[in-house]
Amino acid sequence: MINLSDKVALVTGSTRGIGKATAYKLAQAGAKVIITGRSEDRAKAIAQEISSQVGVQTFWAELDIGSAESIDRAVRKINEEVGDVDILVNNAGITRDTLFVRMKLEDWEEVLRVNLTGTFLITQKLVKGMMKKRWGRIINISSVVAFIGNVGQTNYASTKAGLVGFTKTLAKELASRNITVNAVAPGFIETDMTDTIPQDIRQKFLEQIPMGRFGSAEDVANVVLFLASDLASYVTGEVVHVNGGLL
Repeated sequence: MINLSDKVALVTGSTRGIGKATAYKLAQAGAKVIITGRSEDRAKAIAQEISSQVGVQTFWAELDIGSAESIDRAVRKINEEVGDVDILVNNAGITRDTLFVRMKLEDWEEVLRVNLTGTFLITQKLVKGMMKKRWGRIINISSVVAFIGNVGQTNYASTKAGLVGFTKTLAKELASRNITVNAVAPGFIETDMTDTIPQDIRQKFLEQIPMGRFGSAEDVANVVLFLASDLASYVTGEVVHVNGGLL
């Protein structure tokens, strides 16, 4: 059984979907989890929910990953109330889907700012504590679209592909400090984001998946838990695909 009782874990975008499932999974393994999201009330509510259901101390911080100022405030709060973060799961992300020829510059720049620049900023803030301890886990949530593309998502797919390069390079820089950096690339997972896909398109996606179903948020969270544990102490710079055989 995985035991993370001496670890502090921060999951960005953890008030719903994959982030929430991951927070639950890490808390069930004993970690002190920090719930983050753009809504302070929502983050606080999820932290209280996990704490009462799992029975471990859970924290929260308002965090807009697309804002450098918000990241600074959240990190100060975390340092004061919790201390250094041992496990960072970079999950927060947005979509602004449209065909490339119709894509506005602001749609391109906003997705890059949130999905890629935000990941860079919060990781840079929190990795220093890991370096001092000479132990850390950084897990970046990429996507299958980084590898196969998807119509209408040049901005989103570019950021998720960028996270792969970020992962592999940072893994080499931090390996000597006993910090692993890996990515998880989910396929089509049942979340609020995929719920908006029209039924006919969902059916086409489903037909491409050998396992014949969409994944669950817990399917992804299970892999994150493994990568966060000592079971994965010699795994770094890798991308783990969770897509039911789609890729």
